[in-house]
Amino acid sequence: MFSDICKRYLRTLRTRNSTRNYTDHRIIPCTLVPGDGVGPEMVHSVQEVFHAASVPMEFETIFFSEINPLKSATLEQVASSISRNRVCLHGIVATPDLSATGELQNLNMKLRKRLNLFAQVVHVKSLPGIKSRHAGVDCVIIREQTEGEYSALEHETVKGMVECLKIVTKKKSEEIAKFAFDYAAGNKRSKVTAVHKASIFKLTDGMFLKSCEKMAELYPKIKFQAISIDHCTMAMVSSPQQFDVLVTPNLYGTILENIGAALVGGAGVVAGSSYSSDCVIYEPGARHAFARATGQDIANPTAMLLCGVKLLRHVNLPEYGEMLKKAVLKVLGEGKVRTKDIGGDSTTQEFTKAVIHNLDLHSLNAV
Repeated sequence: MFSDICKRYLRTLRTRNSTRNYTDHRIIPCTLVPGDGVGPEMVHSVQEVFHAASVPMEFETIFFSEINPLKSATLEQVASSISRNRVCLHGIVATPDLSATGELQNLNMKLRKRLNLFAQVVHVKSLPGIKSRHAGVDCVIIREQTEGEYSALEHETVKGMVECLKIVTKKKSEEIAKFAFDYAAGNKRSKVTAVHKASIFKLTDGMFLKSCEKMAELYPKIKFQAISIDHCTMAMVSSPQQFDVLVTPNLYGTILENIGAALVGGAGVVAGSSYSSDCVIYEPGARHAFARATGQDIANPTAMLLCGVKLLRHVNLPEYGEMLKKAVLKVLGEGKVRTKDIGGDSTTQEFTKAVIHNLDLHSLNAV
């Protein structure tokens, strides 16, 4: 799927599963981080569906939290598990106010840097049965997420004056640009749009933009354009259908991902993933722990279930992934079972059971 990213892992999985059939009980290991807020309920929904579908996967569950540090595994323990399994299903890890401690990097930032999870991919797509202002939205936001404004380099030079360093490197800019064009080529996408503010950040965003322009020359079949972040946000709200693949520095990507989620139904329906050259983490595309809904059985598990679809495709179980995707879309399309965020009053468990009821297990036997 990606020519340079994760190719070593994919090759290993294809070899491992090349002779596999559905009576073969080889188990694929996967790290599972429940996260905070409604995260544990969301990943439990995926586990229930996987169990009902007899997906040959075993989860290695590790609790990782910054708001409950006494119960949390260490960063090294989590990173070691993900490095070993090379795939992870990840609930949102909430970030507390760290200003009093002087700590500038939260656990999410530390994990990304520890594993070099430089590329976040969020697919913003209109789904059946979910009413929104725009129809036919189908774009992918690819965000560099290890540097830029998230470099955690801030200091108070004199009382009342704080400096924040925005770090952009040629290596990372070229890396994310190549990832974006590889993604477009591998997924039959026709256009890549670089999002920047080079008119103001002439050196940092200028370097990012030049890296994208240089990479575009190597992909003549893919249309390339550049757009400033302020124009891009306006265009996303007014006519998002014009975008295909967007590649962004760190902060701009965060902004666009949340706008994109709002366009198609909210944080509960958009899946995301984070890639290094050796591993991939699947997590909701809009990173909101929804703490106020914890334990109320009202959160929408769609985003996490769609993460499960992407996970299954990645580990060379596409038939399971397609079956799960069809079941989720059927439940949404019928509109009989809806969680509160998309206009209904169904519970998380009821939505999960509806997805399980719509799994076409016979389709696996037909393969």
